[in-house]
Amino acid sequence: MAQRTWAAGEPLELLELPTPEPRGGEVRIRVQSIGVNPVDWKMRSHGPLRWAARLLGPRPPVIVGVDFAGVVDAVGPGVTRAAVGDRVAGGTNFARRQRGSYADTVVVREDQICRVPDSVDITVAGALPIPGVTAWMSVVELGRIRRVPTAQRRVLVLGASGGVGQLVVQIAKQEGAFVGGVCSTANVERVEELGADVVIDYRRGDALSQAKAYGPFSVIVDCAGGYSGRGCRALLAPGGRHIMVAGDDAGAALARLIAPRKSKGILGKPTGARLEPLIAAVADGTMRVSIAQCLPLTSAEEAHTLSRTGRLTGKLVLVP
Repeated sequence: MAQRTWAAGEPLELLELPTPEPRGGEVRIRVQSIGVNPVDWKMRSHGPLRWAARLLGPRPPVIVGVDFAGVVDAVGPGVTRAAVGDRVAGGTNFARRQRGSYADTVVVREDQICRVPDSVDITVAGALPIPGVTAWMSVVELGRIRRVPTAQRRVLVLGASGGVGQLVVQIAKQEGAFVGGVCSTANVERVEELGADVVIDYRRGDALSQAKAYGPFSVIVDCAGGYSGRGCRALLAPGGRHIMVAGDDAGAALARLIAPRKSKGILGKPTGARLEPLIAAVADGTMRVSIAQCLPLTSAEEAHTLSRTGRLTGKLVLVP
């Protein structure tokens, strides 16, 4: 599914384009599932992500999307870590002038994919790259949870029932942290099932005020947006990190640029190395990926409308 030009808000169309051939170091994948992420529709509207994609990405037509899973059907010269027939998952990268994943085939470099065991549903694998890598980076890479003594690890997840938030909860628990999750009344039980030690219902009062009783926190991950950066930082332990996942308007982008040292913005970039432990965790049952709905690729506009609501409690997946 593509836009013919970079015009903001232009509708997606199903276009027939030549099947690309992989070059040196590249692999071509026959796509079987595509994870839908907010970045997909944000790149189609006004904002920093759209302008970055326009400057760095390939020329139109504009195929949107990042996450995918499928089967390798061709490899270019020099490829050593993938073979025809491998089940793989990964993410496209517009900064490498690659077209997006809303297609029946994608071509990426071999360092952008990892193998998917037969025991992992290909639909789940396609839903994992951006949310999984974003969650892992928030807790481990940017959150630096492993620098904190295990007994002192405490993580607060704002928006714990969303696609990224659910994975943050699980990764933080795997890292031995006490986890507090913030969500609505309807999703309290779901977040408890994921392993949160305490669940805060934001409909019962200010979430940060309620969370204070369980702090200070080593890491606070805001997957929802709209929370005060100053309020979050006030709940941090010395050396703690406030990670901002949500938000792509000009104000949010500026806030990330000038944020105090304790606050860090994130845009997860899937790579094979980052995906491998996440796929392994799904395979051994220590991580669950919730699928909200599967739609045909031709319903991409409907999927974007649903994603914009911000009310999903799992991932949307498109199937070519």
